Amino acid sequence: MKNSAAKSAWLLPAALSPARLLVGLFALLLLTAPLGACKRIDDADTDRPETARAYPPASRPVSELAGNQWSTETARDKRGEAEEIMKAAGLEPGMTVADIGAGEGYYTVRLAEKVGAAGRVLAQDIDEAAINRLAERVNRESLDNVSIKLGAPDDPRLPENSFDRIFLVHMYHEVREPYAFLSRLRPALLDKSGPNGAGEVIVVDVNRDVSQHGIPPKQLFCEFEAVGYELVGFMERPELGGYFARFRVKGPAISPEKIVPCPYRRTSE
Repeated sequence: MKNSAAKSAWLLPAALSPARLLVGLFALLLLTAPLGACKRIDDADTDRPETARAYPPASRPVSELAGNQWSTETARDKRGEAEEIMKAAGLEPGMTVADIGAGEGYYTVRLAEKVGAAGRVLAQDIDEAAINRLAERVNRESLDNVSIKLGAPDDPRLPENSFDRIFLVHMYHEVREPYAFLSRLRPALLDKSGPNGAGEVIVVDVNRDVSQHGIPPKQLFCEFEAVGYELVGFMERPELGGYFARFRVKGPAISPEKIVPCPYRRTSE
């Protein structure tokens, strides 16, 4: 056995002899370990949009996009969902509103009817295919008070000082960059000098873990407050598919570096 082992070692090139191979591997590990550690730190944000990296990342899981149709329109109308939500939001004819994550347009068409010819609706989504389908529906139904806009995951891309109400219906739990998104949403709300008073963000979502396509209310409240909103109304409405929350801007805008991200609050906490 000794002769066989010696012969095997002799057949290897000198640089690859077992002893030298072990020394070389050890040296390689010493050299590359710090580099690997640096890469993990430096590249921590590489999976985030560059436009969002000035803001803190979400400290909670984010639901995968589940498609734009949360339920059938017939089923939602039987529950009286849109009518009840618009009433709770204080929606009036002549208002200007935005429907974020508009999808197939369930809320868009009902908002358009509610605000009437004197009002305006901006329907926004980050799914270009959904926006194209919605544009076809708007044209088909001759909704002349509706405009369509493509947004971004970290930026709703809304015009400033323009909206009495901004609706986020069954979509906030899918927002991957909540602090960037909400910060860039703020300027779009009308200030107190508007004819209908200060603009509001209306959120409809489900009280369950984000992994189950919902968001606990305490998590929602914390994330809005972190970027300078205040909660002005809340009600549980399970018969309408979840809960309802109203927010207004409070105080000056908070710069990205001063935003304190919220810990993840599960439904059981």
